Amino acid sequence: MSKRLENKVAIVTGASNGVGAVTARLFAEQGARVVLCARRRELLDECVADIRVGGGVARGISADVTDEQAVQALVAQTVEEFGGLDIVVNNANALEPGMLAEQPLAGWRKSFEIAVDAPMLLMREAYPHLVARRGAVVNVSSVCADLATPGVAAYSAAKAGLQSLTRNAAIEWARQGVRVNAIIIGVILTPATEAAIPEPEAQEFTGRSVPLGRIGEPREAANAILFLASDEASYITGAELNVDGGRAVELNTGAANWEE
Repeated sequence: MSKRLENKVAIVTGASNGVGAVTARLFAEQGARVVLCARRRELLDECVADIRVGGGVARGISADVTDEQAVQALVAQTVEEFGGLDIVVNNANALEPGMLAEQPLAGWRKSFEIAVDAPMLLMREAYPHLVARRGAVVNVSSVCADLATPGVAAYSAAKAGLQSLTRNAAIEWARQGVRVNAIIIGVILTPATEAAIPEPEAQEFTGRSVPLGRIGEPREAANAILFLASDEASYITGAELNVDGGRAVELNTGAANWEE
């Protein structure tokens, strides 16, 4: 049986842990040659080593994806080493908490730099290579873009911007055969989530607030990214696929526990 990303070349940002790292491993399992990009060199090297031990092809590039020249170099190095580029996954993430009435401008701008500027830069630089291979982009957004949550206005607004960027790119690039989609994730058990709610009891409580009754696993988000990046989604562009346990369609969070 052929692998779903056989002979594809992919860049995954925010790939040193969490959803990005799991996505990179999954892509490699499915035959892709993967460039993992993140700022934390040590974690990045560990992920690359794990992929290679499993027989996959991977390279790690430590870069600041908000830096225009760094992004240009990231794409150039990828194409030089692997001969092209088929898939871009914009997963780099940063949450700058703060109530709106006291929101520091620096934190607000950082949210947009990571969630909007960085994906735009990578998509722009990757564009001619994606056109040549009729490639795909998958952007990783959040339910916070559509549902208000106190204390994360900057993050929420920036992710909403990412979804708008996704839709516009999908329309602009459709005639060139480049597909651009997004996944909208809810609460996923990443290292960041574990740091925010380390106690098992708190995690269980959070899980009960989700209609499916649990916190999601990184692999479940990665599976959705794989689908949208693969040829199985060849007629899908401009889509926003919710991977949130049902949170975005729930009218009342208490409804998740209606049987209790």
